[in-house]
Amino acid sequence: MSKYVYAFAEGNRDMKDLLGGKGANLAEMTNLGLPVPPGFTITTEACRAYLSDGREPVELAGQVDEHLAALQDAMGKKLGDADDPLLVSVRSGAAASMPGMMETVLDVGLNDRSVQGLARVADDGRFAWDSYRRLIQMFGKTVLGIDGEHFDVAFDDVKRQRGTDSDLDLDAVDLQAVVDTFKSVVTEHSGRQFPQDPREQLDLTVRAVFESWNSPRAITYRRQEQIPADLGTAVSVVAMVFGNLGPDSGTGVAFTRDPASGEQGVYGDYLANAQGEDVVAGIRNTVALAELERLDPESYRQLLEIMATLERHYRDLCDIEFTIERGRLWMLQTRVGKRTAAAAFVVACQLVDEGLIDLDEALRRVTGDQLSQLMFPWFDTDAAKDRLAVGMNASPGAATGAVVFDSATAVARAAEGERVILVRRETNPDDLHGMIAAQGVLTSRGGRTSHAAVVARGMGRTCVCGAEALEVDAAARRLTGPGGVEVAEGDILSIDGSTGEVFLGEVPVVDSPVMEYFEGALDPTAEGTSELVRAVDRIMSHADSRRRLAVRANADTGEDAARARRFGAQGIGLCRTEHMFLGDRRELVERVVLAETEDERGAALDELLPLQRSDFIELFTAMAGLPVTIRLLDPPLHEFLPDLTELSVRVAVAQERGEPADKDVALLAAVRRLHEDNPMFGLRGVRLGIVVPGLFGMQVRAIAQAAAQLRRDGVDVQPEIMIPLVGAVQELQAVAEETNAVLADESRRSAVPLDALIGTMIELPRAALTAGQIAESAQFFSFGTNDLTQTTWGFSRDDVEGSFFSRYLDRGIFGVSPFESIDADGVGRLVRLAADEGRAARPDLKLGVCGEHGGDPDSVHFFHAAGLDYVSCSPFRVPVARLEAGRAAIAGGDG
Repeated sequence: MSKYVYAFAEGNRDMKDLLGGKGANLAEMTNLGLPVPPGFTITTEACRAYLSDGREPVELAGQVDEHLAALQDAMGKKLGDADDPLLVSVRSGAAASMPGMMETVLDVGLNDRSVQGLARVADDGRFAWDSYRRLIQMFGKTVLGIDGEHFDVAFDDVKRQRGTDSDLDLDAVDLQAVVDTFKSVVTEHSGRQFPQDPREQLDLTVRAVFESWNSPRAITYRRQEQIPADLGTAVSVVAMVFGNLGPDSGTGVAFTRDPASGEQGVYGDYLANAQGEDVVAGIRNTVALAELERLDPESYRQLLEIMATLERHYRDLCDIEFTIERGRLWMLQTRVGKRTAAAAFVVACQLVDEGLIDLDEALRRVTGDQLSQLMFPWFDTDAAKDRLAVGMNASPGAATGAVVFDSATAVARAAEGERVILVRRETNPDDLHGMIAAQGVLTSRGGRTSHAAVVARGMGRTCVCGAEALEVDAAARRLTGPGGVEVAEGDILSIDGSTGEVFLGEVPVVDSPVMEYFEGALDPTAEGTSELVRAVDRIMSHADSRRRLAVRANADTGEDAARARRFGAQGIGLCRTEHMFLGDRRELVERVVLAETEDERGAALDELLPLQRSDFIELFTAMAGLPVTIRLLDPPLHEFLPDLTELSVRVAVAQERGEPADKDVALLAAVRRLHEDNPMFGLRGVRLGIVVPGLFGMQVRAIAQAAAQLRRDGVDVQPEIMIPLVGAVQELQAVAEETNAVLADESRRSAVPLDALIGTMIELPRAALTAGQIAESAQFFSFGTNDLTQTTWGFSRDDVEGSFFSRYLDRGIFGVSPFESIDADGVGRLVRLAADEGRAARPDLKLGVCGEHGGDPDSVHFFHAAGLDYVSCSPFRVPVARLEAGRAAIAGGDG
């Protein structure tokens, strides 16, 4: 019989795939002897079975009965008892942290009878009725699917009648009236009464938590964070402890280090006389955790001891939820805390210095995506700024955009290319789409542990929370600041997630210190250098020492090549020569293609040769001593021909007016002759080099002459000539023969040895499938994964991403776009096959990749495992690829 339920004492933190992160960590804290309320966890396997079959596994009810009985024995109370009721919280908990994305219900077990018993036992009627109204509200929203606005309106009506805007001003009689109103809301909007049977409450809530795994916001979050859709959530059932029992009770969230900066100290939020979700929901502004020392010194002392214990045990920054019930501290959750990109690097190095982890582990704990975030611009500190307000610096970065007050507007305006700032009193999980679309998030309520802060940090979005001086009126589409300053929807705001400042208008941005470091403008060893820059330098140095993959850059100009070299590129993996023929040079290529005689073609090629030679001298100089892979011309032909429609119209108009148009008529005939219905699969790449005599020869001659000139000057030049779009070895042989002849001729002319590797781009499935044959004539392969993805899937990237990819992502057909991260099962299989068969035919075959995937973190790990020698990516992605290549090496156990 399958085991679907585990007591906390039966689990540990290594069981998070089965017990979820929350359940596994509750079990770990229990076994550490920390004050955890008793409870049990229903496994992710039960959730997957429920979602698959539409019902719970038959064994589940009996196992819940058994563990519920044990929980009741441990607490000396019975669920829903009229005299001294046991109440439980029912909490979701996936293996991967998904803060706020799934459901939780507190105070399960309260009904019309047990609320009276709770009031007597607690000697606090207000507390009991407050807990009951919370249960009905959460149950109605979570289990019965009632719009939360109905409860909010009813609650606000009662507070308005009492002349207050704070729920703390309502007494037991007021809250009893709220309960009656809430029960009416349930009946009206669900068609049934609020269930009085405590076990029915429990069972329905467990099902609702299971179902929340596939809620729209959970699906969106998983797609954003690339969390697999088939994991399911566990459900933890925990005996309730109460932070809403008066001023000597409360609830809070703590971090063992600052999750924004990594700085060591006491960080977190505390809210007296509050329960569960009040802190993260941001419904009342919290006090700093340090204030707890004044309010309850003993609980504060005990909390700090537990925080230190957990950080040493987990060897990482920990995020902790706790409740104080009449002076007694209870631990409700711990997890490795979400942190900003800056904190990730700083904390990793701090833990190395403290002897808790080694540099390999530090490298594992940071990611290329985090490094990329640190390279974003920051606000110019010298620029004039009009500060509107200051909130909490919840998630760093500099964000500027038009103010919007709801997620739907954020999504719509962002889709039109507009930068927006999402402004809310407080966010909730339904705002996820808007947070993804926005440049930054600003709230007037909540702290560093509010929903907005936690989610923004996780996705690298700039966020300022708890800007209390701002009055947000979403209905009127405006916010009001100090002195009556009004900001309407569409007005520009700038927010600084590092300082918490909010500015009117647009503030100029400057490069971040991390970008300055990569540009070589900051010395990480110099006195006064920030801890962040030192941490980045330290981890990057270790990544470089561990990685096997070399990292090159895609660059077509000397400027790009020089920048890439500063960023750590070890050569150029792709020079797209077609980019050198834009602008004024385009007409020369047009003349080559449309030439009707050899003399016409030769004249145009003669004009192109010195221009190409100058380009290559610039590249070779910038990359002296490093390999430079030059791809011969590979544009779709239509990019270098006049537009057929425009030319047709021009000829027709001229003829209608009786104007001379002989030249255009001849040009139109040539363009029609060369017109292709699908130019991406037409006369391009190696085909163009074979069909247009002398074109590739001119490029090779320019490469050779540039290399000869520089070698005479003592410059180490390492050219690699790449022939594009090869599908058959015979194509490669034809061009390679011409290439070798030109190299030999220029070597004789210059009296300089001119050796160059000759290879090909593997970007067609047939090339991958016949790689063994092609390798006999190629000294290197470079996988062009952009075209290989298009040709393998039958996708036109320019068309499908805007037409149906979003639907595919929503439906889970794709977890991520195959153009963003390598399709390991399909395209990746072709890469592996070509690498293996190519090396079998030529053991010294050099293997690289130069598509956009070369800078994608997940793809870098794949290319490492596939045995490639290098990846090549845009200059700004070079540091990311270096970091991920190091992480791939330690993940694979290299060295």
